[in-house]
Amino acid sequence: MTDYSSNHSDGLRPATLLVHQGRDRDSFTGAATVPIYTASTYHQHGGRDGAYDYARSGNPSREQVEDAIALLEGGTAGFAYASGMAAIAGALALLDSGDHLLASSDLYGGSYRYLSTVLPRQGITVDFVDTTDAAKFAAAIRPETRAIFIETPSNPLFRITSLRAMVELAQHHNLLTILDNTFMTPLLLRPLELGVDVVVHSATKFLGGHSDLLAGLAVTADADLARRLKHYQNAAGNVLAPFDAFLLSRGMKTLKIRLEAAQAGAGVLAERLSQHPAVQQVLYPGLTDFPHRARHFAQSSGPGAVLSFILREPARVAGLLKRVRLPIIAPSLGGVETILTHCWSMSHAAVPDDVKASIGLSAGLLRLSVGIEDVEDLWRDLEQSLEG
Repeated sequence: MTDYSSNHSDGLRPATLLVHQGRDRDSFTGAATVPIYTASTYHQHGGRDGAYDYARSGNPSREQVEDAIALLEGGTAGFAYASGMAAIAGALALLDSGDHLLASSDLYGGSYRYLSTVLPRQGITVDFVDTTDAAKFAAAIRPETRAIFIETPSNPLFRITSLRAMVELAQHHNLLTILDNTFMTPLLLRPLELGVDVVVHSATKFLGGHSDLLAGLAVTADADLARRLKHYQNAAGNVLAPFDAFLLSRGMKTLKIRLEAAQAGAGVLAERLSQHPAVQQVLYPGLTDFPHRARHFAQSSGPGAVLSFILREPARVAGLLKRVRLPIIAPSLGGVETILTHCWSMSHAAVPDDVKASIGLSAGLLRLSVGIEDVEDLWRDLEQSLEG
């Protein structure tokens, strides 16, 4: 585990940090990439403990991306897991049986499934609340409440939670704050600097960026939390494999230019979709009429590359999904290719229909993760699909 807090103050800008990360060459050969260490175990010279003993406990390829996310988020230590959900599970392992968790009411379907079906079996109770309303949130805090789990923007309804307000409440009540920063990435939102305790990422998405790996990351600036996260990661063994760590490290190097291009395209498509007669509403922080736009930009430096749009006639969703050609229709986001998701039946299929309806997720909503294709080609494809 490496402390990169001093390195982060060296004044290197994001593009440079992404390319060079925590280490940018092999110390033994000088190779331009850290090798893929596939060894499951390590020789103990003379029977004495070395830097590594068993791959579940530590692996140089995995440490490459763990150090990188700590550097990018401004944390003390990072942890790499086999998936985004494994990273969330690792962070929530900080809770004990008998604890109470408050979570944003509008969450990714996989997160909702874990919080609503797995945690209760571990003796942890969960309430889903509107974290965009600080008063409602404060009213939901119990004596046994120990943590908050937040998404902002929320997936897929783009509700914006004020992290400063949540952190202030959490510190007053001695609560742990856990934030999923997948949508914004460390380039657009720096939660640790706002006082958030643990940040998690589905690195499968923007950080990997090429829809070719499954990975999760967690990072903290607190040394005691880092120790506890490391203990659970090692005990549970849900760690990132060496080859996937290599792919993730490679993908992160181009995050800045990918995200800038995708975000620019998202802005164009959001404006055009909002003017199309078949579209009832577009949810995207970059639009001037977006609710809580000021709140979003008070804590984030950009709107991101994902948007949602709601069709006036939900029955037309099936036809659109048949006609569209360029976007991949899939329950994911953050790739170089544009990805279109019908959240009701895909990313949020695990959420009961009545719960989806109660939070305002309709069957007519589609989530669009904009890739780096030419935006005019994307618009032409979407336009013909909407008009069909």
